[in-house]
Amino acid sequence: MKSIVVTGVSTGIGRQIAATLVANGFRVFGSVRKAADGDGLIAELGENFVPLIFDVTDRQAVDAAAAHVETLLQGEKLAGLVNNAGIAVVGAIQNLSPEEFQTQFDVNLMGVFHCTQAFLNALGADTSRGGEAGKIINISSVSGAVGMPLMGAYNMSKFGLEGFSEALRRELMLFGIDVVVIAPGPIKTPIWEKFDADDLLARASNSAFQKPLETMLKMTGKMEKSGYAPEVIANRALEIFQGKAAKTRYTLDAQWVQNTLLSRLPKRLADRMIAKQMGLNKD
Repeated sequence: MKSIVVTGVSTGIGRQIAATLVANGFRVFGSVRKAADGDGLIAELGENFVPLIFDVTDRQAVDAAAAHVETLLQGEKLAGLVNNAGIAVVGAIQNLSPEEFQTQFDVNLMGVFHCTQAFLNALGADTSRGGEAGKIINISSVSGAVGMPLMGAYNMSKFGLEGFSEALRRELMLFGIDVVVIAPGPIKTPIWEKFDADDLLARASNSAFQKPLETMLKMTGKMEKSGYAPEVIANRALEIFQGKAAKTRYTLDAQWVQNTLLSRLPKRLADRMIAKQMGLNKD
């Protein structure tokens, strides 16, 4: 049975990827931060789901989990790693604290680095192991290609993840380990519930960014409702691990027309369109 590590499986995309892989004959090692979440997933998914209790920002815990996985693999290679765990820090650059920026990068970038490095030997960097080299899927975002106001920290982390993924893919050709990016648009998941909207609005109260922030929060709610279901992302991940999908990057975006237009328009024109939509024009 092939084994795959998926980070951030408590909710959303990660949970669905774990469920889809288990349903299709894979053993999944899924990271959760709370033991109770792991117990719930075992009850839901069965014995082919093995919880790993760690936070992706805690390198010591990540390394301990990797050692545990290697023991269970018994010399075989890991078939895959899905770097899914992530958060969204929202707010105007002027109003965000250095600590908030640091948290964004600790999770979305350093977390990917920690997990990738910890599991590389099991994926095939150690060529003495049996089986085929594994694959790495990094869950990025359309925000890794199009920058939006009030999303600067998140954009920065996802743009960084895109560059990291491309460099990593070219490095790991040496071992036959492929790296693929999946970049979702809006998804029907609770990622936007993980930040305190009331606190954001309170901090922006009576500032120049109050109304644009209110507009942005309304837009994210609508986008989540109209976004793809997590199953769409999970099914693409399954195809990649089954060898049925060979591209280096997949954009899965229910708003692909709008985002493609924004990416192709002259930047100044796109700026004006976004500013008008969000109330960011200078009076």
